[in-house]
Amino acid sequence: MTKPAGSSAAVVERRIVVAPGVELHVEVRAGNRAAAPFVLVHGLASNARLWDGVAEHLHAAGHTVVVIDQRGHGRSDAPDFGYDLDTAVADLLTVINTLELDRPVLAGQSWGGNVVLELGWRRPEAVRGIACVDGGVIELSQAFPSWEDCLAALTPPALDHLTLAELETRIRKSVPHFTDRAVAAYLHCFRARPDGTIEARLSLRRHLSILRSLWEHRPSTRWATLKTPTMLLLADSGDGTRTSRKRSAEAVALAAGGAIRSVWFSPGHHDLHLESPERVAELFLQALREGFFA
Repeated sequence: MTKPAGSSAAVVERRIVVAPGVELHVEVRAGNRAAAPFVLVHGLASNARLWDGVAEHLHAAGHTVVVIDQRGHGRSDAPDFGYDLDTAVADLLTVINTLELDRPVLAGQSWGGNVVLELGWRRPEAVRGIACVDGGVIELSQAFPSWEDCLAALTPPALDHLTLAELETRIRKSVPHFTDRAVAAYLHCFRARPDGTIEARLSLRRHLSILRSLWEHRPSTRWATLKTPTMLLLADSGDGTRTSRKRSAEAVALAAGGAIRSVWFSPGHHDLHLESPERVAELFLQALREGFFA
């Protein structure tokens, strides 16, 4: 595989209007027009920076690569409305159409995996394939039968008493094998306030609105009628309960009999695209070479 140049000169920043008064921050690495384009979609409370390594490898192989900050995340606008799966799908489709991308491959991580799965299910003619990176199979209602249970378990902890330096120390302790660049990508999920403490770019209210929409999503009902070739990249973090749930969801997807393949990373961190960007990119490229994404 061609090594990425690592140059930011190839990146063109765009603002894409997805609704009246709402623009998303998008970064475009233009490649060979004959090569399949890619669109990379981050997860809940994340940002585009986590895809940088994968984007560079795909671009080095000749592909146009588009990376987005979803609504309310990163450097995109944060209106008071639109924090649900339907809007995320509509925003993504608007980006594809505005940039006139010819049936791109969509890759989404975590919640982003559910977003690209839903778009691929609704609009199979708009894409040539989707890749769900430790996502797409997320069906929170199976783990949390009631929304109240989900809310109690998954409401993010308050971190606004920390400084960026203190947060960085915590991150490095939790993922000591991650690179400096990966840690910097995590830090971009926050901004510093005048007093030196941090705040999440995605507000708690908007975070919980997306979480509620994710809890309501039922990806298991999509596999039987999904027409879009789909790759699942799944992480075995060592948490037996989570891995068991993923394996059950994987089995349901594969049993549907569609064009679905899965690859496990064991061990693997939930942010596989940040932990193993070259391997993730190579799996995407391999699927293209083999004609899986056609």
